[in-house]
Amino acid sequence: MTPKTAATAMSITLLLGACGSSGQEELQTWMSEQRAQTKPQVQPIPEPKKFTPQAYTQEASTDPFSNQKLTQALKRESSQSTSNAALVAPELARRKEPLESYPIDSMAMVGSLVKEGKPVALLRVDNLLYQVRPGNYLGQNFGKIVKVTETELVLREIVQDAAGEWIERTATLNLQERSK
Repeated sequence: MTPKTAATAMSITLLLGACGSSGQEELQTWMSEQRAQTKPQVQPIPEPKKFTPQAYTQEASTDPFSNQKLTQALKRESSQSTSNAALVAPELARRKEPLESYPIDSMAMVGSLVKEGKPVALLRVDNLLYQVRPGNYLGQNFGKIVKVTETELVLREIVQDAAGEWIERTATLNLQERSK
């Protein structure tokens, strides 16, 4: 095929394609009809309710932002905290157990077993192995062992918060995988 024949064939195909109707007019007509038939349904916005101000009738009572109100609230809070402090406090008169001189971070639970029907955890501290049971104390925050399972040891610690009050918190030691 010569270039002249190819150009002629190409121009004939373009002319034939342009001669046919593309359906564009039908589409435009349909769109115009649809616009004319469709009417939006907009619900009107309800009118705003009228605001009626209320008179302040508590002028004789204590202002909620006064120093007197703050003082009363602090007195109530301090009386509650002293009653809570009596409930949560470390046993300072108790004789310390050997593992209470080590921080919990330096301990690793390496195993567990059942001895005489009671669960026992095996702890490694300074390359020594210790057996501990629920009720034993460990750590430097007055920690008492609450529960021993196959995979973890749960203890209740008594620590001081920022205000100096004694609070309880729960700590756990999980079973450590042996590293090779």
